[in-house]
Amino acid sequence: MSFLRWPPPRNSAARPATALGAPLRERNDDPNPPALAVFTVEEMMPHVQHMKGGHSKNLFLKDKKKKGFWLVTVLHDRQVNLNDLAKKLGVGSGKLRFAEETALREKLRVGQGCATPLALFCDAGDVTLVLDAALLEGGHEKVYFHPMTNSATMGLSPDDFLKFVRSTGHDPIIIHFDEDVK
Repeated sequence: MSFLRWPPPRNSAARPATALGAPLRERNDDPNPPALAVFTVEEMMPHVQHMKGGHSKNLFLKDKKKKGFWLVTVLHDRQVNLNDLAKKLGVGSGKLRFAEETALREKLRVGQGCATPLALFCDAGDVTLVLDAALLEGGHEKVYFHPMTNSATMGLSPDDFLKFVRSTGHDPIIIHFDEDVK
């Protein structure tokens, strides 16, 4: 695991991840780097592009009838068509939309711009994690996520990331976004 900002924020996902034995190391020579909050992938990339690996983009979605919540984690440059995704998930075209920030705060305990699979340890089982297969199968030494704050980035090996996710009681749905919808 590696951080762009050190030390990790108090409510950070680094604490449960390090409890699982995932190695943690600093990724910034400045012992007191400025906290820079970013809200989009476009804002984030200039600050993390030197970190080699798979950088993530996270979408917090709900189905049309608000019966289910979905955290969709994909490579940072992936375009996600919600209708195609809904079909792949079997919820029907036009059934997925972005969830309100209040739902994000309630389910994952994070605000806008901070959606992350590392917050799944806060979920009581209401959120389904959908992962881009390219994050796990793309040959990345590290995959990077916000650790419950959008002013830091944390990197884990794909294996450590899956170990963490499963320790939260979530079994992710892994989707090959490059394959056609059937």
